Amino acid sequence: MNNKMYKKIVKQNIKKPNYIKNYIYGFISGGLLGFFCELIYKILQKQTALSNLNIKSIISLSIILLASFLTSIGFFDKLIKKYRSGLIIPTTGFAHSITSSAIDMKKEGLIKGIGSSFFSLAGSVILYATISSFVLVIVKVIINA
Repeated sequence: MNNKMYKKIVKQNIKKPNYIKNYIYGFISGGLLGFFCELIYKILQKQTALSNLNIKSIISLSIILLASFLTSIGFFDKLIKKYRSGLIIPTTGFAHSITSSAIDMKKEGLIKGIGSSFFSLAGSVILYATISSFVLVIVKVIINA
């Protein structure tokens, strides 16, 4: 079988994604996540004497903890398959990637497995975010100079 024939067979047998449905699910799930965070923010703002920064920190940490917990019990993967980018793009996706890496390598032990692979997927995100931030600050300083 040559390369062209193989590509033709693959193209015929691959299920095409329904992009419109995926966009709608992503929009709704991301919107609901934002709505619930805003709702919790408003409730905490009225019911407690915490500062806005503290409330935002509590909400962020709660989302991270919830996403990590749901990943550890295997439920978050099912949500991601259905709602995709609405749950992956925010902080929950970052928490999911770190927790998944740790869970995948837990059989290797604390140091070699979890410790060395904890940021294997998220590490590249941290690296490139830091580098791009640095470059953009330099560009901003040059433009404003």
